[in-house]
Parts: sequence; C-alpha cells; structure tokens
Amino acid sequence: MSTQQTMKAVGLYQYLHAEHPESLLDVVIEKPVPTGKDLLVKVQAISVNPVDVKVRAPKAKKETSPRVLGWDVAGVVEQTGPDCTLFQPGDEVYYAGSITRPGGNSEFHLVDERIVGFKPAALNFAEAAALPLTAITAWEALFDRLGLSRSKENNTGKTILIIGAAGGVGSIAVQLAKYAGLTVIGTASRPESAAWVKEMGADQIINHNDSFVPQLNAIGLPHVDYIFCLNSMEQHWQNIAEAIAPQGKICSIVETDQLLNLTLLKNKSATFVWEFMFTRSMFQTVDMIEQHKLLNEVAQLVDAGILRTTLTEKLTPMDAASLRQAHARIEAGRTVGKIVLTSPE
Repeated sequence: MSTQQTMKAVGLYQYLHAEHPESLLDVVIEKPVPTGKDLLVKVQAISVNPVDVKVRAPKAKKETSPRVLGWDVAGVVEQTGPDCTLFQPGDEVYYAGSITRPGGNSEFHLVDERIVGFKPAALNFAEAAALPLTAITAWEALFDRLGLSRSKENNTGKTILIIGAAGGVGSIAVQLAKYAGLTVIGTASRPESAAWVKEMGADQIINHNDSFVPQLNAIGLPHVDYIFCLNSMEQHWQNIAEAIAPQGKICSIVETDQLLNLTLLKNKSATFVWEFMFTRSMFQTVDMIEQHKLLNEVAQLVDAGILRTTLTEKLTPMDAASLRQAHARIEAGRTVGKIVLTSPE
C-alpha cells in the first residue's frame, strides 16, 4: 500500500474558458484517507462529460483551494473504509462519483462504495472509464424514470425516440433500448454522427434540426411511445409534444432557462419526468446502492457482448493540458461517443 501523503491532481481556482491556460491546472494536494463506507481508489483512467464543462464554465466565483472535477473513473481499490462490505483492496472498479464531493481527476479518489461497480472484465481501464456516468443516466432514465420493462416481450411494438443519440448518454441509451426490445429512432444531424448511432444499434435516424412528425411519418410511425431528450429542450419541445403518443412518456436530462408549456401534453395525458444521475448520491437516498447494482449489471452485459464501450478517443496523459483539450472539444458540442484520458501505456 502506498505511504505517500500527497498526490497529483488537476484542479481550478478560477472559472475560465477551456482554452485559457489557467482554466485547469496541474496541482499537488493532500491524499485522502477513507472513512465510513468510502473506498480509496487508485485512478487508472477518467472520462469527460458535459457536466464537467458546465461546472467549469466561466463565472466570477474563485476558489481558495483547487477544485477537482471529473465524474467518470476506472481504477483499483487501494484501501477501504471501516464500514465497507462490498469491495476489498485490489478490486478493479468503475463509477461516476458524486457531484457534491471532489471529482476523480486525481491520482487517488474517495468514493462511497454504494455507487461503485466492479469493472467489466472484458474492458481495459480506458474502455471502462467511458461508461459509468452515461450508463447510470441511460439506465435510470429508461428503466426507473420512463418505467420501461427489461423484458423484450413486454416491449414488442414499442418505440422510443432518442434526441441527441450520438453523444455519450445517447450512445449507451440506444444500446440499452435495443437490449430491452424497443424500436429505436435516434436523432443525428451529421453523416458521422448518424453512422455512429446506427453502429450503436438504432433502427432509424431522423434529423433533430427538422420537424419530427413528418420524418416519423416517412418511416411509418404516426408518433412514438417514449422520448428521451439529451439536448436543447427549448429547441425541441414543440416537436416533442407533437411526436409523443397519447399516454406516452418523456424524459429529459437537460435543464432549460425557458418556461416550457406543459399544457401541450395535457390532451395526450403524457408524462414528463427528469433524470439526474447524481440525485441518489447528492441526497444520500435510501436506495443509493441501486447504482452499485446497475453498474454490476451493465458490466455483466458488457462481458456478455450485449453492450459495448462508447470510447471514441483516448488522450494521454491524465494532466491539465489533456483535460483542457477534452473540455474544449465537448464545449464545441460536436463530439461522438466519449473522450477518455489515461496514463501512457
């Protein structure tokens, strides 16, 4: 076991544009010690999500000590807290962590074991690091929020529209929805993103920059039973309200500054629900361990060849320069799949 008392990390003191050389800095901070149900994990790979970019977005606030971001980790358990029962040192794990605690862009990281899963055996650390946050988000959205059955027989003839299907969450949501037996329509607006969505398993592609209903009619669908919105609620809300089936269900992960007209859903008795994968860890809900369970199930599906990693680009090393590059790419809004950072092999 390591005896070092400090560790390297990437943190911020100011909230600046990604291209600014001080937006993310290489720092040395105190190495944490696990207590309670916490695991101390030796970080092997990390991936970057839109939430990292949102948290880092320019604002006047300043930090007196470096704030560490990063909510996707694959690594090895170094040490366990006294109340841990699920893992032991040496276990290979993957997880997304908690938005209310320091992130995983560091050599070592503390995380509550109830939101950690065993890493898929079929994947290396970089491939595994692409999955946790997006897999949890997609799983909770489909099976918890939208209430989809995981039995294919119960979903025969059911359709789902996934808006923004080429991104990190969309890439895994397409796979999970196909696994559950639904007909999956993904949206994409560029040839490369459309090709990726088809590769993930979508049955049909429509363009989210055009009206939905005419495109759905062209592929023989009057409406869809479920809609999962992964970008720009204000841009798509009218189309969503028109495309959802009577008594259909809509889930979104993206906040909006504009007031949405929920009355558009009234005559259809349609359901609207949010998904935020940090809810369980943020509020320490009694069912926090469900994220441990679902990550283990995702790992089993990966190892069975049913799900695949959504890693599309790997950057090395895990330092501030690489992270600034990844943040800038995500900020541009044109990434396909996931960007992962790892140490040189």
